[in-house]
Amino acid sequence: MSGGFSRPAWRFLILAVFALFALSGCSLLWGPQQAPIVDATVMPVEPASAPVAASAPEPVETEAAEPEQPKKPRKPVVKPRKVEPPPPVVAPAPPPPAPPPLIVLRTIESSEVRTLLDSEVQKPDGKVVGRAVDMIADANGKPREMVVNLQGFLGVGDRKVNFPWSAFRFTPTAKAAPITLNATAAPTPAAKSAAVQLPLIDADVERSNGAKVGRVIDVLIDGNSQPQAVVLDVNGMVSPERRTIAANWSALRFVMKDKELHPLIDLSDAQINATPPYASGQPVRAVSPAPPPAPAPAAAASAAPATVTAGSNARAAR
Repeated sequence: MSGGFSRPAWRFLILAVFALFALSGCSLLWGPQQAPIVDATVMPVEPASAPVAASAPEPVETEAAEPEQPKKPRKPVVKPRKVEPPPPVVAPAPPPPAPPPLIVLRTIESSEVRTLLDSEVQKPDGKVVGRAVDMIADANGKPREMVVNLQGFLGVGDRKVNFPWSAFRFTPTAKAAPITLNATAAPTPAAKSAAVQLPLIDADVERSNGAKVGRVIDVLIDGNSQPQAVVLDVNGMVSPERRTIAANWSALRFVMKDKELHPLIDLSDAQINATPPYASGQPVRAVSPAPPPAPAPAAAASAAPATVTAGSNARAAR
């Protein structure tokens, strides 16, 4: 062959190429292969445009943090103290009982009663015929007669005459004569007046033991012709000064002594001193002795604990 390789040369070249391929295949199997060498092709590069702004980083989602809780102040550590037992409670002693009253007073308005002594006595027609000078009571304390000092009655001079108590009417509020005598009233017979009775004015009032309390100087009569109180002169009984008091009519007792009727009232000196004085035209404070105190109900009950206490002491002694 002209101008080229001969046939044996071509065979040799082809065998050499196959050998190379065989060797390259073995290298791939048995070891790393080198990258094939390729002719680089230059690619034209377009001119760069305006710079691209960097994109903002995407926000990263995070869990919302819990608000911080305020810290609680620590309580101071208090060491326990030794607690002492409270002192025993002592019950207060009961107040002492009030002293019993000395007297009992009853108020009588001055318009409800009228004094007996020297009060004018008139007839129903208003003519004054005399003045009252005394009242006579029986052993039960009932008024029986009134002694009137008549002034020229029936042409006779002044004289004292007893009339039945029922023959009179009292009007305490009358401005003139407070006592009216029944026109048909007749004097009390002397024989009836001699019965066991007591003229009150100037009578001495005593205690049960015979001690003198005072002297009756007047009697207070109400609108029903009933005595309500006596006025006593206690001068010299408890003080040298002249002093008068009013005593309730119901507080008087009438007893027979030495064949005579005597009024009694149990008023001690202390009770007389505690009585307000009597004053004409003022409300009357009539006194009565205070009733004796009732026996204490605890007296009987107090004896029972004493017996129990004695028994317990006896058992303890065993």
